[in-house]
Amino acid sequence: MVQRIGHGMTETDSTPQHRLARMKFRAWHRGTREADYMIGCYFDTYSADWDEAAMVWFERLLDEDDVEIMAWALGTQDVPAAYAGPQMDAMRRLDYVTIPR
Repeated sequence: MVQRIGHGMTETDSTPQHRLARMKFRAWHRGTREADYMIGCYFDTYSADWDEAAMVWFERLLDEDDVEIMAWALGTQDVPAAYAGPQMDAMRRLDYVTIPR
């Protein structure tokens, strides 16, 4: 039996595997190639090691505007307290971005 848990999600959709699949899609389909590479490559590099708190952090980050996320990662805007910490520190290194040529 599939049980509805809100926001159109079902209990089977809330497994870590389904959540990660949704996050991966959202990370790689941002609307611009630059944002796709920054956010998508970040997901690909770090998501395998995420615990619940890290997944919640990234899900919240995905709700932010690409321009904001990129400005925080590039250091052109201060990082809000809600996103400050080791995950944003890793994002700010930008060493995870690989661009196919």
